[in-house]
Amino acid sequence: MKSLITLAAFLLFGANPVLASVDAPPKEMSEETKQCVKCHKKNNPGITQQWGASKHYRAKVGCYECHMANDDDVDAYIHDDEKVKKSISIIVSPKDCENCHAKEVKENSESHHVKAGRIMASLDNLLAEVVEGNSGLITEGFPEGNSAAAVNGCWQCHGSQVKVLKDGQLDPATWPNTGIGRINPDGSEGACTACHARHQFSVAQAREPDTCGKCHLGPDHPQKEIYEESKHGIQYAAHKDDMNLDNPKWIPGEDYFSGPTCATCHMSATRKQDVNHNVGLRISWNNRPPLSVRPEVTDKKMGSPSAAIGWEDRRDSMKDVCSACHSEEYIDSFYIQYDGMIALYNEKFGKPGKELYGAAKSLLKPAKFSNKLDWIWFELWHHEGRRARMGASMMAPDYTHWHGTYDLAKHFYTKMIPELEHLVANGAASGDAKKKTAAKALQAKIDEVLNSSNHMWYLDKLTDKQKAVRKAAVEDAKKKYAK
Repeated sequence: MKSLITLAAFLLFGANPVLASVDAPPKEMSEETKQCVKCHKKNNPGITQQWGASKHYRAKVGCYECHMANDDDVDAYIHDDEKVKKSISIIVSPKDCENCHAKEVKENSESHHVKAGRIMASLDNLLAEVVEGNSGLITEGFPEGNSAAAVNGCWQCHGSQVKVLKDGQLDPATWPNTGIGRINPDGSEGACTACHARHQFSVAQAREPDTCGKCHLGPDHPQKEIYEESKHGIQYAAHKDDMNLDNPKWIPGEDYFSGPTCATCHMSATRKQDVNHNVGLRISWNNRPPLSVRPEVTDKKMGSPSAAIGWEDRRDSMKDVCSACHSEEYIDSFYIQYDGMIALYNEKFGKPGKELYGAAKSLLKPAKFSNKLDWIWFELWHHEGRRARMGASMMAPDYTHWHGTYDLAKHFYTKMIPELEHLVANGAASGDAKKKTAAKALQAKIDEVLNSSNHMWYLDKLTDKQKAVRKAAVEDAKKKYAK
């Protein structure tokens, strides 16, 4: 890791003019960087052109200042010992970036982004490692093999644990990788280049929705598609040229007034707030788990200092962003709608679904995803349930309804309930006393759920009052809209 002490020592002993502190960028380009550029300009002209267009170039911060390494760093190696004869490392980690960007790295270190590498212990990774994949990708760092599905899929967004081979080279199963929760050889977590792409590190690019869309899209977390459907995304697409994406200050309502981007809402400065790289500090619900919970709950589980910041304060921070364009009444009404969707999902599908799945476990084969019910329940909360909640959070009605609650209801009633009933029948017909008992308990839970107010329609048990209300609503609609 390139510490400030090391950098200062270079200066102290009359070596190369590298960064002494965050307040003292080099007065001129180092000789090492000049040597790097001389070679890479010939062999990798795109890299040098990107760097030449960056603020790093104008600050005299070059290849060596970012890639220099101590000789005892685990990933250090001598690069071209005939010319440079200096230790460098391939990966520029957050520890390296914090020499100049300490505030940003600290904020990011407390965010969910930096913990994204923990997917390697999750159900998602079980799917990619075992169910979808095999151990066919054999490398020096993984002589027993690894799953190409995980390496090329999950790890490229969530981050790999980078393995260092001899002479500081990196195992090809774990590098290249710019996953946002990458676990680096120096022990740090995260990858600044997940958003600030090398080697230009363009702020305009980091503010683009497409940057976030590299990972936030698809059937289980389609935030980019949701955004594009929303009025915010439509406004952005229509007025992108007026967004001033490269403006250093970039405050909504002052520097631009069209639709916000992901960065606007979740990170960027407002009239009252500074830029913050902890992307969870304006989110008042965590919609990733089977049941939506407040963000401080999951922050506490991760051991993040952000656990001390309650959802009310986070919501106030987001409301401040909204206030650049919307009235207080508009914002409050939106949150009433959004909270209503969270309550609907949690109470009608999330909680009973979780209870039903738990009640069925003793009737299932032990291996995860070896049962039809495993897939049904996983997709209910992980796909349909998330889409409904996330769609509401960003005002995308099609994702909230047709891709969300419609699919959620369809699969709950036509897939999950029938499969549960099938398990009950098989368990009751078996000669195993434990399975008979489990089947009886599961049937009782099914009856309890279906006879509740949320699901009694399925049994044609709506009350006369409920039927009358529904009939009146239909007749009223006909009077208004029928020709």
